[in-house]
Amino acid sequence: MYLIYKQNLDIMKKLLLILSFSVFAFGLFSQVNNYSVGDVVDDFTVTDTEGHVHNLYTYTAAGKYVYIDFFYSTCSYCQGVAPTYNEFYDKYGCNSGDIICLTINSGMDNNAAADAFEVTYGGSFNYAPAVSNEGGCLAVKNDFGIEYFPTICLIGPDNKLKNGDIWPVNGVNTFEATFPADFNPNPMACTTFANTLNTAEIVASIYPNPSYGTTFVQYNFDSNKTYTISVFNVLGKEVFAKIPNGINNTSVQLNTSSLNKGIYIIRILEEDTPVADLKLYVK
Repeated sequence: MYLIYKQNLDIMKKLLLILSFSVFAFGLFSQVNNYSVGDVVDDFTVTDTEGHVHNLYTYTAAGKYVYIDFFYSTCSYCQGVAPTYNEFYDKYGCNSGDIICLTINSGMDNNAAADAFEVTYGGSFNYAPAVSNEGGCLAVKNDFGIEYFPTICLIGPDNKLKNGDIWPVNGVNTFEATFPADFNPNPMACTTFANTLNTAEIVASIYPNPSYGTTFVQYNFDSNKTYTISVFNVLGKEVFAKIPNGINNTSVQLNTSSLNKGIYIIRILEEDTPVADLKLYVK
């Protein structure tokens, strides 16, 4: 009996040793390898899954601090970090303030997979822009020398790497702890604007996004024109349409409870002409 107990104890010790080594190795290798803190990083331009272009040096020239979360969709650590990273992005204005958050894929995932990752693991917050293998992620991942995921880093307005391995992530305070002593950004509400499809000056947003049963389309349109709000699934099939009443400085409530979990496009049409698309996440 004692021999069996001792054997089991030895096995437990080995398992704990392996686990400890795994955690140590993860923390050791999950980092930016091609730059050291204080190095100037190369400029890059990428396009996120919604078609928005992001240029690093444009952000830094405007005095922004840029956080980058390198991820891939089946990475369990990445899945665990995603809601906290999005909460941080959401808390500081969804890239409309002095903090820019981007997620850069490893190159394994396309736009659809990157979006599905956010819907599944991103939490009940606005999602930081994601760049897949369709938007130029691989060049950035290779330039930074990322080998393990997630790797989260911070670049300052001087284009220098300020932190090459923000880990472990225990909450939004983990990211706030990386703020330089003279940097005190204020939390601010998110404002999400539509992609305009023509030259019409359309301002529109949807909230909450993700939707858990109800969402609102808020807009400021020409009250002399007729508008339709249509919702399409990712296959391009219209799942419902609505003609709003009172279309000046108002919002329209949409019931999304009948929609399956996933990604949808809310299309706004002015006199039957598409003028804006907004991506909606349904949880």
